[in-house]
Amino acid sequence: MKNPIHPAASVNDVAELLQRHARAGHEQIDTWRYGLPGATELPGLRSLIKESWQRSAQLKANPDQPEAPVAMDLDELEEYRRQHPLAIIMPVIQKLLIQPSYDSGLLVAVGDELGRLLWVDGNPAMRRRAEGMMFVAGADWSEAAVGTSAPGTALALGRGIQISGAEHYKRSVHPWSCTAVPFHDPDSGALLGVVDITGTEAAVAPHTLSLVEATVAAAQAQLRVERLQLAATKHSAPARRRNSPSAVGSRQGSGLYRNSLQLLGRDQALLSIGGRSIPLSARHSEILALLGTRPEGLSAEELALALYPGDGFTVTLRAEMVRLRKVLHELDPAAVPESRPYRLPIDLGQDAAQVLSCLQRGAHRIALEIYKGAVLPHSEAPGIVELREKVSALLREAVLNDGSAEALLKYAGLPEAKNDVDVRLAALKLLPPRSPKRAAVVAEVERLESELSA
Repeated sequence: MKNPIHPAASVNDVAELLQRHARAGHEQIDTWRYGLPGATELPGLRSLIKESWQRSAQLKANPDQPEAPVAMDLDELEEYRRQHPLAIIMPVIQKLLIQPSYDSGLLVAVGDELGRLLWVDGNPAMRRRAEGMMFVAGADWSEAAVGTSAPGTALALGRGIQISGAEHYKRSVHPWSCTAVPFHDPDSGALLGVVDITGTEAAVAPHTLSLVEATVAAAQAQLRVERLQLAATKHSAPARRRNSPSAVGSRQGSGLYRNSLQLLGRDQALLSIGGRSIPLSARHSEILALLGTRPEGLSAEELALALYPGDGFTVTLRAEMVRLRKVLHELDPAAVPESRPYRLPIDLGQDAAQVLSCLQRGAHRIALEIYKGAVLPHSEAPGIVELREKVSALLREAVLNDGSAEALLKYAGLPEAKNDVDVRLAALKLLPPRSPKRAAVVAEVERLESELSA
């Protein structure tokens, strides 16, 4: 039987070839990981695998760590799955992939856009084996966490991919092969997640990639049908009933759409409602961010003080609210802010609020994963400055108090932590004495201390 990854060779030939390259290749991985000289050519190794290994090394993924890291506990996972837009298409995945996998000796996984596995099902014996490498729901299988694998690399490349045996970056995954296809929103094109088949050689059989691609296409079509049915119901309902809190709540909890207001690391927020996304102006970003922190609402005077230093800006605010209402009305009339007080009628799923919620639950690893940078970093609105400092300070405190060495180093890579000596000293305390990462951290500490003393 010929292998689709290397069409000129049989599966056994490919396995032997990959094992040969694994020995030389993983020596090369160590060279990339530690920034050492001595790059070598690896004849016969696919370029996309070599490039993925290089990305994985740069992301500090550890090929010797046998298990994938856990990103969510059971309670967090259950709530996240319930709200995730892919929840609605799971019956399609169940029928087309999961049910046949019980007899075929395969596993089926569905992950989110960050590479975190949300559902893992299939052959019971294979599920027990896969637990040894933490191929389980709630684990992080992104390239940053585990290196080259079908789920993480498919997300990184934005297309379907097959990874066979020793092509995996992590040594513990060499007995496995996998096929994965990204799942894009059928309307907006936004990346929602990934669908994966994992097992032995059968997982990269010639027909497997086509099967997963066809399943994803069927699931996308089903998602579009569900949305059209929901839209038809929405437009046929009386306006008052359509915009009532119960109607809005049912739409938000349906799993079809996930409203979001992305503020972290960007000066202009990205607002997504009903499957449509638009960038907001800087001022509209600030207004929605502030209203999102006060579900009970803000008076015109309170909102003006949070937006503009000094007094007397309520007239300016009212003009800005008129423009914002027009923008939101085009997306969804139910999202238009109320007045007296100004209040959001629906939850926009603010990413900064998600970080704060995770920190309150002690889930600093998830908070750090969500955190893409400071809240509207260049905004000078007093209320935004206060929110930005609150989120940043609480995250730093949580990582310093409870974070692992990996979490501390991840935090140290953020722009706001580029000169943070305390974070790097805390990481040094937790890093093993022989860790190759220590030298780089020590050099950073010495440089920062030298600059501070000067």
